[in-house]
Amino acid sequence: MGTIMIPQNFCFSFLGDPVGWHQSFNFFGSFLNWVYHKIDMDYLPVEVIGNILSQLGAARDVIVASATCRKWREACRKHLHTLSFNSHDWPLYRDLSTSRLEILITQTLFQTTGLQCLSILMDDVDEFSASIVVAWLMYTRESLQWLFYNVRTNPKINILDICGRQKLEMLVLAHNSVSGVEPNYQRFLCLKSLSLSYVSISALDLNLLLTACPKIETLALVNPEIAMSDAQVTVELNSSTLKSIYVEAVSLDKFILETDSLENLHLKDCALELFELIGKGTLTYFKIDDVSIIHLDVGDAVDNLETVDVSNFTINWSKFYQMISKSSTLRSLRLWDVVFDEEDEIVDVETIALCFPQLNHLALSYDLRDDLREGILHYGLQGLSLLENVNVLELGSTVINDVFTHWVAGLLQRCPNLSKLVIHGVISETKTHEECQMLAGFTSSIVQLMRRYIHVDVQFEFE
Repeated sequence: MGTIMIPQNFCFSFLGDPVGWHQSFNFFGSFLNWVYHKIDMDYLPVEVIGNILSQLGAARDVIVASATCRKWREACRKHLHTLSFNSHDWPLYRDLSTSRLEILITQTLFQTTGLQCLSILMDDVDEFSASIVVAWLMYTRESLQWLFYNVRTNPKINILDICGRQKLEMLVLAHNSVSGVEPNYQRFLCLKSLSLSYVSISALDLNLLLTACPKIETLALVNPEIAMSDAQVTVELNSSTLKSIYVEAVSLDKFILETDSLENLHLKDCALELFELIGKGTLTYFKIDDVSIIHLDVGDAVDNLETVDVSNFTINWSKFYQMISKSSTLRSLRLWDVVFDEEDEIVDVETIALCFPQLNHLALSYDLRDDLREGILHYGLQGLSLLENVNVLELGSTVINDVFTHWVAGLLQRCPNLSKLVIHGVISETKTHEECQMLAGFTSSIVQLMRRYIHVDVQFEFE
């Protein structure tokens, strides 16, 4: 049998979004038409057809495609490994009665064997019968490796009891509750990735759940409802294998994370009185986005940082610098829309150049209207040390004025090997004549300035 060449524009790929990954390109009709005209169906192995149907993902597409002929129906039954039911994929899901939708999903699922990836995401859909949902999970659990689950049932079911002790490697759970975790019984020996979004769970059960996952590497917590037994809301998590954690929309008094292998830490839209990280210096990526933290304690866990990304955050520069100063391997530093504790504080470029010799990407953005004056910016540019390895420089300001222009010029002089400059700014919809003149003057100044740096690629991004 000869080699089957598939055009590049018919290649399918998963999306990296933990909720929307299954939404493949919806052009299976064109693909089937191409198959009929270009390939003799007798020469297309049934396993290949199964892979094609699996790339479609969405159940409605799989059903339509499998109706092509007997061979494609056989591929759907025996070789389909990915299937997705998503109320956002097909509005008709929300128009069907719950009982009709249960029948549709049941019939489709029970025609498959050996599903490895199952996604059931039913937003804005009434509660399903618990017994029917249990039947779906029981039928597929022995072969499942990835499960994306957002289903409301009456009564509620314990998904840990059903899917524990199986082959599951990824669990994405939303709008459900988890309680009474028994790590000795509800074991997830293969689970590497866990995502909990809008899930009700106690602080104790959350830590026990991590204990029940001895191979877990990735954890995502999005707006969890943390149930506490006392007035102080404290979460303590321990894992020796955790490499990446993403925390969003969490409000706690104390968040204590102890792990020996953490490499990526991302906090977003959180309000924490105390965040403490206990580790062994494995952290390489540290991002804080619109977070309020009164006490940030990371100890020696940040000694080997390569990327620091801080935005919409109030910092004390001297303390923050002291925290990351041991990271001589730092390659990317982003301080965006930061607010300083003291009015006369500013990022010291001389200190950055001396302490982070491997830095190749520097991004700085300030509010130049109030807190920072021209003299303070000039102080931040003092010194002679160069940012030798910086090849990408991003600079932003809430206002476009002469102070910003002088600041850009000063930083350009400190980056002799720069290859790309990105200037960010904010432009209001309605501008006064004075503002228009200021913007025109800024543009002219930048044009004249960049004539001295013809080797630098300049980009402008305005909001």
